[in-house]
Amino acid sequence: MPRMITKIEGRGNGIKTNIVNMVDIAKALARPASYTTKYFGCELGAQSKFDEKTGTSHVNGAHDTAKLAGLLENFIKKYVQCYGCGNPETEILITKNQMIQLKCAACGFVSDVDMRDKLTTFIVKNPPEVKKGSKDKKAMRRAEKERLKEGEMADEEQKKLKKEAIKKKGTSSSKDGAPKSKKKANGSDEDRASPPRSFTDEKDDAHDKEDVDDDDDIQWQTDTSLEAARQRIQEQLSAVTADMVMLSTDEPEKEKAGTKVSDNSENGNSMTYRTLVAEVKANLNKGVKAKELVSHLAALPASGQEKMSALYEALFEGIEKGFAKEAIKKKNYLAAAVAEEEGMQLLLLCAIEEFSCKSTSNALKEVALVLKALYDTDVLEEEHIVEWYQKGLKGDNKNSQIWKNAQPFIEWLQNAESESDEE
Repeated sequence: MPRMITKIEGRGNGIKTNIVNMVDIAKALARPASYTTKYFGCELGAQSKFDEKTGTSHVNGAHDTAKLAGLLENFIKKYVQCYGCGNPETEILITKNQMIQLKCAACGFVSDVDMRDKLTTFIVKNPPEVKKGSKDKKAMRRAEKERLKEGEMADEEQKKLKKEAIKKKGTSSSKDGAPKSKKKANGSDEDRASPPRSFTDEKDDAHDKEDVDDDDDIQWQTDTSLEAARQRIQEQLSAVTADMVMLSTDEPEKEKAGTKVSDNSENGNSMTYRTLVAEVKANLNKGVKAKELVSHLAALPASGQEKMSALYEALFEGIEKGFAKEAIKKKNYLAAAVAEEEGMQLLLLCAIEEFSCKSTSNALKEVALVLKALYDTDVLEEEHIVEWYQKGLKGDNKNSQIWKNAQPFIEWLQNAESESDEE
């Protein structure tokens, strides 16, 4: 949206504020310019007029640009943005009962506009023209993705430069006869005898350490033995849940003693799965980074789908609403998981399906918002989402509610693709 430009015209009682580029602003918002002009008049308690022929917008009185820009922001929140996902790609609908709604093209959510607002009467009397759809939506999304990729590439270049500078600094210090020594847990005599350092130096070193964290010489390993697994389970879970999980760790010992346990039994699978979830939660509580957690998961004895489902459940278990925002916050873990090998995106989609269907929270209702959030952040690609959706419609649970809830987002993806092909 272009920056608002205003101009004060006239004198005395005839003074007016002219919004010079109101037509361009309205086009960016996909709303008639008469709506924004009328909204200014309603909020300021002044007469306002938009001339369709000349494209000029006037509001009586002298008003600051900053004040009008603040009112325009309120207009966007009320009449442009989706109340569900915040996406501006909405369409104004007027029902038979003369109520105004905003239908989101991304998540399919229908927002009810507060009819107590003064502008609603004007909108009902002057409904917007019905458009077939904009062909620029896909191009805008592609441009946005390219911009984000360019920013990520620039960040990577800066990190490389910092790493090279730190390496050079380390080489020069070793030449001067002061080689770097690894710090032990309890601290060495050399560390204690080192001269005092300024706060600025410590802060810079801490910042550099974060940037070169991946190249650290220290290798972190997790003990995967039976005794270590038992200890972690007892630390993280309650006493009752720990006893339940301990049954799964005792199963190999029972098999050695001659007791045959069926691998396909529902109880056995659920216990093993809960152990996996507990393991992921334990690492998350320790603050383990995304790449380290994924590499640790890869070494555990479980199928790829079980690992992905356990990771997703550990990240989102206990959340009641706002799953899209949480998905954006925790995208690093999901992105690292799907980057391991081909086909991991389908495993993630199946994990979302499984968690949403069995969760008692709003996960099933917000599945379209989660898919869109992961699509916008490049965790999931369009072709894999559509493939997962089509398989689900042909599968045994084709009548599941998840496909109905995800349908608006899938249609939005396919319509945007068809518009791009036509263009």
